[in-house]
Parts: sequence; structure tokens; C-alpha cells
Amino acid sequence: MSSEVAARRDAKKLVRSPSGLRMVPEHRAYGSPFGLEEPPWVPDKECPRCMQCDTKFDFLTRKHHCRRCGKCFCDKCCGQKVALRRMCFVDPVRQCAGCAPVSRREADFYDRQLKLLLSGATFLVTFGNSEKPDTMVCRLSSNQRFLLLDGDGDDHREVEVARIAAVQMLTEGLPPGGGNARATGMTLQYTTPGAEGLTQLMLTAGEDAEGSRRQATAWLAAMHKAAKLLHEARDQ
Repeated sequence: MSSEVAARRDAKKLVRSPSGLRMVPEHRAYGSPFGLEEPPWVPDKECPRCMQCDTKFDFLTRKHHCRRCGKCFCDKCCGQKVALRRMCFVDPVRQCAGCAPVSRREADFYDRQLKLLLSGATFLVTFGNSEKPDTMVCRLSSNQRFLLLDGDGDDHREVEVARIAAVQMLTEGLPPGGGNARATGMTLQYTTPGAEGLTQLMLTAGEDAEGSRRQATAWLAAMHKAAKLLHEARDQ
């Protein structure tokens, strides 16, 4: 990939919408696959009452729109200002009591798990029906649009995140005393331009170094969360 193309992918611009300032990709096609579009606001004339508590709006009780769902509420039901990074808002924005907790949970992905995905981890990688896995570092690209896999020498592969159709965690056993099974790997199924059907990729955490394995396990958990956000964005 040329530096010029990479710069175009990562270029951003500051725009002002009715909901607030947003830092968005300069080219829409290069937006994050985890992002959400701003919802249309319910017109003022269609909401004479709060859509949560049914309080009637008047001179003292003003109406406010939730930036995440676009519905109309009173200040009591829509008074929280919470970061909404999936819509690229620069500052925390007003959200209703139903949407605010969802945005707070997503903030954990952006603050912790996204950093893990960007830093990458080492896996044994099996492409398709290949019998021999390759040792590769897998990480998310800085614009969040590609999984980058780097092996020995010039061995470099890319998987477009938006083309991932299915993700399945691979686990083994249960820890003593109960709890969750240990993640050992992941299978990704994705479409390839010009090819029919789905291509499969399997990532397996190696057994060589404990620190490397912990990093791989944390990366898998972060990727599993990313897959959920990806499907939510598609269903918007």
C-alpha cells in the first residue's frame, strides 16, 4: 500500500452537526466498520410529551433529543452527557437513560480492548484447508478497517473487517472451581472480492511463552467484542 493511499484512508475532518462536533473520516468509504450513523431526530411537533416519563413539555419543561437514538425526552430522562465514540463525537453528548449505559459499556472497548487489537498478538494462523499453520502477528489497522497479518519475510496478508461474516471462539476445558472455559483460538469466515462463498481463517494461541499466550488470549476476547459491535453496526 502506498503512503499516499494510507494517508487518504486515515485523513479526518471536523464537522458540526445538530448534535455536536464530530471528527469523521474525510472519505466516507474509509470510516470505521464499528461506527454508527447519527439517527434522525424525532420532529418536535411529533413529541408533545417526554417519550420516557410522559411529562408534557411547556415553557419550563423543555425537550431534549438523545444523540444516540434521536428520541425526545425531558431533562430528567435525558440529562446525562456521555462519550459516544462510535459516532465520532469529540465531546460527551446528551443521551437518554436507556442509551447512556450502552455507550458507557462501549467506552470500555475503545479505552481498553481497541488498544489491544491495535497492538496485536502472535498466533499460529491457518488459512483455508491448509494443514500447516504459520506463525504470524495479527493486529487491527490504525483506521480499524483491516486485520493485518505479518509473518516471516514478505509474508503479509490483509482481511477487510467489514467482510467478516462470522466469528467463533475456540475454547478448552474449565478452570478448577468452575468459571469460563479458556479461549485458545478463533475462526473467522469472510468474503473475498471475486470469490464465491466464504474463506476461513483460524487463529490459535501458541504454547511457547506465558506472556505471549496471555496477550493472545486478551486479543481474542477483544476481537470477539469487536465482532459484536460490527454486527450491531450492520443491523442499524
